[in-house]
Amino acid sequence: MSGEVLLAALKAPDARVENTSVSSLELEGVSADGTAFENVVFRSCTFDRVNLSGCTFTDVVFSGCRFVGCDMGRCWLNRCDFRSCSAPGLTFLKGRLTGVSMTDSQMGYCDLSEATVDRLVARETSLVEANVYGTRLRRATLERCDLTRATVFRSSLAGIDLSTCEIAGIRVSSDFHELRGATVSVEQAAQLVGLLGVKVKEDEWP
Repeated sequence: MSGEVLLAALKAPDARVENTSVSSLELEGVSADGTAFENVVFRSCTFDRVNLSGCTFTDVVFSGCRFVGCDMGRCWLNRCDFRSCSAPGLTFLKGRLTGVSMTDSQMGYCDLSEATVDRLVARETSLVEANVYGTRLRRATLERCDLTRATVFRSSLAGIDLSTCEIAGIRVSSDFHELRGATVSVEQAAQLVGLLGVKVKEDEWP
């Protein structure tokens, strides 16, 4: 699909973009109007201040794409993959993410506030200072992800294995209820105890 055809589709109300691939396209300052994307592959595309809020993405792959100041709030992403993407600050505010995967991507400062997330798989992905406030998380898998200083207020991490992730400075409620039922490593447990102001003393051998 050419850039001109895609731009026309984005501007049309409730348009559909199906069964196509787009490569090396640069979009800037564009607003979609409820576009539905299905069976689409975006390769090495740049989305600069593109407003995709309210769109639907089904079986969509973003490979090597770059997102700058973009909005995917109130979107439904169903079976979508982000592969080696750079998307700092990308917002999914109040969106619905089902069967979404993120691999080897930069998603720092992304906003998942008040989103419904089911079957998220994130591997080797930066989620530094991500905002996960009031998010409904179900069946999430996080492997070797960076959650440094991520905010997870009012979001349960129960059933999620964080043992391979970086969680230094993670921001939770004072009673740590967001972490109940999560799996952490011994080293991470010591970090979390430090949030309480408690110091762990190592054994001293004579």
